[in-house]
Amino acid sequence: MEQNLLMERPNEGGRGHQENENGNFGMESLGRCLSSFVDEGSTESHRFYLSRRTVLEMLKDRGYSVPSSEIDISLQDFRGVYGQNPDIELLKFSATHISDPSKRMLVIFCGSGVVKVGMIRLITFQITDRDSLTGLILVLQNNITSQAMKALDLFKFKIEIFQSRSSLIMLLVLDDGLVCPQITDLLVNITKHILKPKHQVLSEQAKQRLLKNYSIEEKQLPRILKKDAISRYYGLERGQVVKVTYDGDITGSHVTYRCVW
Repeated sequence: MEQNLLMERPNEGGRGHQENENGNFGMESLGRCLSSFVDEGSTESHRFYLSRRTVLEMLKDRGYSVPSSEIDISLQDFRGVYGQNPDIELLKFSATHISDPSKRMLVIFCGSGVVKVGMIRLITFQITDRDSLTGLILVLQNNITSQAMKALDLFKFKIEIFQSRSSLIMLLVLDDGLVCPQITDLLVNITKHILKPKHQVLSEQAKQRLLKNYSIEEKQLPRILKKDAISRYYGLERGQVVKVTYDGDITGSHVTYRCVW
């Protein structure tokens, strides 16, 4: 009886999985299926792939001209172009705003080392057309020193710092002078999270109409912090207003407006 149980095990349909000559009950196909989900490429290329895709999506949501082909590129094709250990110089790109071509954003990926003043000087040399830039996004893999943060103040345009690591890092000044800026994790697009409501940035005209219709002042609106993940994703400044739509299965959708503070 014991041998019969080993030789044949009935499934729910009454049929059995016959033991093959290797003694694994014909599970090779299941093994091949599971192996298809295993990423055999480098972790570094996967991280850069996800980070770059999120930045592209972020700029597109801000109104910049970003080709869909760049966003939709597969991990395999990304590795085919940039390799298993991508060159950060090749990952650099810029984008121009659709409705306002005078606005141009440059995105630079930094190496795995701590970002120091020397690295900021190097980045300065890399920007040959800085007069045409209105913003710079730095994607870091490590910390940045407090002196390097001060050096960024010399730029005449807005600087945004994001991390490509997998954990959310809160604002922290360490004893050795390292600064970890509060960041939105670029490995995941936070606006696509199932629990996140839909956010829509209002134009200045739409904001003024809202305040006039409700006879309120800007400071009377509910607040959203400038360091909030959503504020950072859209690059919001203090005083801007976002329309937040919550979808509920029972109560239905409802809308609120929040002012960046």
